[in-house]
Amino acid sequence: MKILFMKNIAVFGSGSGSNAENICRFFSSSKQVQVVLIGTNKKDARITNRAKKLKVPLLVFSKNELNTFTKLHAVLLKTRVEYVILAGFLLKIPEKMLELYKNKIINIHPSLLPKYGGKGMYGNNVHSSVLKNNDLFSGITVHLVNENYDEGEILFQKKCAVDKGDDVSSLSKKIAKLEYLYFPKIINSFVLK
Repeated sequence: MKILFMKNIAVFGSGSGSNAENICRFFSSSKQVQVVLIGTNKKDARITNRAKKLKVPLLVFSKNELNTFTKLHAVLLKTRVEYVILAGFLLKIPEKMLELYKNKIINIHPSLLPKYGGKGMYGNNVHSSVLKNNDLFSGITVHLVNENYDEGEILFQKKCAVDKGDDVSSLSKKIAKLEYLYFPKIINSFVLK
């Protein structure tokens, strides 16, 4: 008989934390995966309030603490984090963290990579570019994180139509629906494989 051990994940975000909350709620009743930490580099971001509301331990760290990775790594070890999920986290992941968590850091991007990826391409910047270029489709990409922005191995993509009347706001809502529906499921299947 195979004994199942709980997989601990941390969710990092820099903004409102709606994806982080969705992930926490998805895993709240799981017997195999649990969110043990929410991390952010912005102490005044709305993700901090969501962490408190969800009663998930919160860690606020500076860009320097991320880059040196000593203190942050100690916390991840203490909480037995095996996977780090980036949900609207805007800082580049340092090489030391990539080495220690090789193929265990997952990001979601609001476009069909490789289109509209790279530094500065997040949120409404992506949606504006999609609309400006008159793309017929946009979507989401879930991928592993490597040393370059948005260039890690793609785990999953889902597209949606860009309609003639779409603006940044309406396209953003379409993308958010895809993120909420698919991101937790992809995380679950990846960490349990």
